[in-house]
Amino acid sequence: MAINYKVLGQVAPGATTQTTLYTVPAATQAVCSTLAICNRGASTTFRIAVQPAGASLISQMYIAYDAAINANDSVYLTLGVTLAATDLISIYANTANVSFSLFGSEIS
Repeated sequence: MAINYKVLGQVAPGATTQTTLYTVPAATQAVCSTLAICNRGASTTFRIAVQPAGASLISQMYIAYDAAINANDSVYLTLGVTLAATDLISIYANTANVSFSLFGSEIS
């Protein structure tokens, strides 16, 4: 069993666009330890969802929904989310000025 500590995903999505931040590769498990959210513009909101096996997004998958982030500020979330192969984390922001970086480990 190999454990690789790494940047799992980084993305700056377009405004109001649900975007995949990270998908667990086949035959792999992942532990998502920290999610950094950086707002490079005016105050806005963001969303985070965990979609088991890449399932279509439904209400109960959100772990943050329209959470506020101040202008030119960053938020760091300590998650400890465990994921199986093909599970994914998707993100969304109301403006195009928000960057997301996910850190953790993959176990294969």
